[in-house]
Amino acid sequence: ANKLLSRNSILNMSTKPVKKSGKKSVSKFTIDCSAPVEDKVLDPASFEKFLHDRIKVNGKAGELGGKVTISRDKTKIVVNAEAPFSKRYLKYLTKKYLKKQQLRDFLHVIASSKGAYELRYFKVSGGEAEES
Repeated sequence: ANKLLSRNSILNMSTKPVKKSGKKSVSKFTIDCSAPVEDKVLDPASFEKFLHDRIKVNGKAGELGGKVTISRDKTKIVVNAEAPFSKRYLKYLTKKYLKKQQLRDFLHVIASSKGAYELRYFKVSGGEAEES
């Protein structure tokens, strides 16, 4: 039995994980905030800063380390991230921001395409329930 153990440990030592080299896949996500920004309800600069401070890379928030870049184009926020980054995480952070700004009752996050989210107002049916 001792010989079997030593043989297995030798076999395990010889097999090392092989790292793949080459270009890393970069995902591009956009969050369209045009509706609330036009109504001056949401500030895209503060939302961009919120994302920058809250996105976690390797378990640390605020330290993006070149793996995640956030840019703003008027009413759209673009997040470029390397491989292990989920779109769902962006939705989670967006909802967290809306809650913090007390806008969660009026806006919701909708996937407009494969790599994009959009902030929209809830549809109000019936009489005039919304004040302008």
